[in-house]
Amino acid sequence: MKILLLASGRDIHSVRWANQLSRNGNTVHLCYVSNQKPSIDKFDDNVFLHELKFPAPIGYYLNVYQLRKIIKNIKPDILNAHYASGYGTLGRLTGYSPYLISVYGGDVYDFPYQSRINMEIIKKNLKAADSIASTSYAMARQTSKLINCRAEDIYITPFGVDTKQFYKRNMNKGNEIVIGSIKKLTPKYGIKYGILAINYLVNNLFAENKKNTKIKYLIYGEGPERAELEQLVKDLNLQDIIEFKGRIPNNLVPQALNEFDIFLGTSVLDSESFGVAVVEAMACEVPVIVTDVDGFKEVVDNGKAGIMVPRKDYKAMAEQIYKLVKDSELRVKLGKVERERVIEKYNWIDNVKEMEYIYSQLIAKTKK
Repeated sequence: MKILLLASGRDIHSVRWANQLSRNGNTVHLCYVSNQKPSIDKFDDNVFLHELKFPAPIGYYLNVYQLRKIIKNIKPDILNAHYASGYGTLGRLTGYSPYLISVYGGDVYDFPYQSRINMEIIKKNLKAADSIASTSYAMARQTSKLINCRAEDIYITPFGVDTKQFYKRNMNKGNEIVIGSIKKLTPKYGIKYGILAINYLVNNLFAENKKNTKIKYLIYGEGPERAELEQLVKDLNLQDIIEFKGRIPNNLVPQALNEFDIFLGTSVLDSESFGVAVVEAMACEVPVIVTDVDGFKEVVDNGKAGIMVPRKDYKAMAEQIYKLVKDSELRVKLGKVERERVIEKYNWIDNVKEMEYIYSQLIAKTKK
């Protein structure tokens, strides 16, 4: 197939989709606006990249003429926009078919409710698509509310993990228990509550044996909240325990996850529609403690393949960390259950094959 993706060049999601679709033998083109150039995560050489002249957000309208020329030149079998608001608008304006929109989270949970105009834009975009794909059932239900369609009519295309890259490695660890998070540092992802949980763990649950408590909390990721979070760590006098590691490319994430004994998913809003980092941790058999947002509930099978706590409840999170710190056998047992869940539901190779099947179905429909 000849596939044209409309997506950010610097988003790991679009990088992975483009690369794997290309590796599967498809001809893949990706168009991105000029202020979303590829950065830390790299595209394969066989992926054809097209930079559109105008930056977002105005570029989602002004780039339509350039995009139409690209479409006319390459004649794709299918057009797939990733993110229903910005690139969904650009895809709609081309009038091309077959056209699939992949919703991501903020585009259907947040964007439509910011203004009446935004709601009209997202409705137009979703209705213009021949079909819609969602990474989770929870987000499919949310999307269906916007355009009064059946959630069952939305394709489910999980953003899974390559289990040949994400797996448990035998590493020489010290006697520290390492807790970790990998997420963008913005308020909705709730890293603050992970920090507060560590503070409660150290100063309350381990209070009597504080000097002999050997734990680390490693926070991977960048974002606008970093300075505020670093100040919170200083205020709590946790600089010796909590370390900010910055953003790392996806190919280094398996190594980082294998440093962890426990993974925290701390999101506080339901716009956390899936939770890729949680799935990656599960694939590496790292026991996960996650908040009860919709996407996480689905991933951990409502607590059968991971531990769930109420969002923002840092004390409950600390108590579950304490339980896992004290019980190494429980950590091993939970990790194995998690990996089985990933292999069954979130094996990346299977997920991409499902996307290819969806493409072929839409292509066949438009030819009738």
